[in-house]
Amino acid sequence: MTGRAGEQALHLSGVVLPAGEHRDLWVHDGRITFEPVPGAETVARGGWLVPGLVDAHCHVGIGRGGVPVADLAGLRQQALAERAAGVLALRDCGSPVDTRALDDEPDLPRIVRAGRHLAAPRRYLPGLAVELDPADLAAEVRVQARRGDGWVKLVGDWIDRGVGDLAPEWPADAVAAAIAAAHEEGARVTAHTFGTDALPDLIRAGIDCVEHGTGLTEELVGEMAARGTAVVPTLVNVASFPDFAAAGEKRFPAYASTMRRLHASSGAVVRAAYEAGVPVFAGTDAGGGIDHGRIADEVRALAAAGLPAEAALAAASWAARSWLGLACIEEGAPADLVVHDTDPRADLDTLTRPQLIVLRGRVVG
Repeated sequence: MTGRAGEQALHLSGVVLPAGEHRDLWVHDGRITFEPVPGAETVARGGWLVPGLVDAHCHVGIGRGGVPVADLAGLRQQALAERAAGVLALRDCGSPVDTRALDDEPDLPRIVRAGRHLAAPRRYLPGLAVELDPADLAAEVRVQARRGDGWVKLVGDWIDRGVGDLAPEWPADAVAAAIAAAHEEGARVTAHTFGTDALPDLIRAGIDCVEHGTGLTEELVGEMAARGTAVVPTLVNVASFPDFAAAGEKRFPAYASTMRRLHASSGAVVRAAYEAGVPVFAGTDAGGGIDHGRIADEVRALAAAGLPAEAALAAASWAARSWLGLACIEEGAPADLVVHDTDPRADLDTLTRPQLIVLRGRVVG
């Protein structure tokens, strides 16, 4: 029996995560079923079946040095690098280019978009954000909410050259109006933050997620836990903070000191957030200075920070998929899964060696 457009139906058997039960499953018409499909081709037997990985902070469309990637071939290359790592869904946290042409290509990961970065004038990387005054923020949030896939991305803080250090981009009233506007549009809001000062207004206004979050304090972590506010720590990116400090030290010594301090405490912040019950998800910040396809590095960094290995894996798989409204390995779900020959809960290094990748019901790796 064949599936879509004459595709061969598939059969896989192994330990299905997160339940940890050994099961047989079939793929027919691009979807998972636990009912046998006669004539299906057996493509995996005896491994560990993991719901397709998620990079929850990614930038398809931003190339080296923050230069936009305008050509389709370049966008495909970035997406394929993610797929090769077992990442079958991306939350694109801001891109200066329209990447929707990739949605027409069934061999590429699913992308959940947050529209353009929204930043104050001259307060972010040149050419990447829509730059606007606080009075215009809520209106532009509505525009980006309608262009995205249920997310909007604010730049919460960045270096303020007038003070020589990180500083909030928006006054409290603009933040509150912007988040309220997004929620009225049915979108969730996330924000780039490195430091501490922007966080209280964002969290108290009901923001849904914080990116990086290196400036989180014990009090703010407690408030996030109570509200259900998530954090995507991007520890792969945070590892670059000493380089950021060195690059800015001559002109902005206070900023350099701040970045070194935030780097030194980053692991403890992630551990405190997880232990307090804050939802933690894995994202690499790929694009710009971070290569695509590094989700395994991020998962291992979360574990090194203090998350149990299974929780670190969940942060890049079944927990992240649920958070984004994506199905896992269940009856009728789109067949997006990765097979490993050893248990990734016991050995996170196996994430770098996917045995088989199935995307939209097709073997792609």
